Amino acid sequence: MITDYWVVVPAAGVGKRMGADRPKQYLPLLGRPLLSLTLRNILSWPGLAGVVVALSKDDEFFPHLKEASHPLMHTVIGGAERADSVLSALEFLAQREHGDTPVLVHDAARPCVAMEDISALLHSQVAQTALLARQASDTVKRGSEISGVQCVEQTLDRKQIWLAQTPQRAPLALLRSCLSQALQQGEAVTDEASALEIFGHSPQLVEGRSDNIKVTHPTDIVMAETILRLRYAPTEDYR
Repeated sequence: MITDYWVVVPAAGVGKRMGADRPKQYLPLLGRPLLSLTLRNILSWPGLAGVVVALSKDDEFFPHLKEASHPLMHTVIGGAERADSVLSALEFLAQREHGDTPVLVHDAARPCVAMEDISALLHSQVAQTALLARQASDTVKRGSEISGVQCVEQTLDRKQIWLAQTPQRAPLALLRSCLSQALQQGEAVTDEASALEIFGHSPQLVEGRSDNIKVTHPTDIVMAETILRLRYAPTEDYR
């Protein structure tokens, strides 16, 4: 099992799709900010060495989180895009840890990842890079525009389709190098695995649970609250 790893949480975004008066990572969920619940979850993972949260330069909410004062918590200033924020956190770690240090990057808006999935990711050492993902269960269509509307172009083989989740794992130096080069080359980097793929790496797919949802739209708040209530009932340990 992998131990002494760091977790990077990019949390500098504004969450425009939520249409809220604050970044989505600070929207209330079960009476606490969403990011607070995500960090609370992370701090319970076994073998954790520390957490680096990338924040916007004018973030006024983070200092008020309960987890902000935890001794394993560190912050850096993030960037305009997710990849910029992750790279900022990796630069911070590069000054303190050796290049082989395992790093897990986790979405600020995924508070529901289960401990069994974290355990599976930490135990998966077939490849030096890995990510949680879920195999597609719905029929998958590729669309194209015809006369101004989207129509089916092709039905894809869903056995080959995986929906990426987080955390995503890689050694510090490798991930830092791939992200840095990808950004310099203007490549589209939507997650850490995509940066690794650009330079010939094939991260291991570790099948995760379907309830590891990412809170993106207002209806996702209700889903996340339901998942957490069911998981922690009757102890209500989420508070």
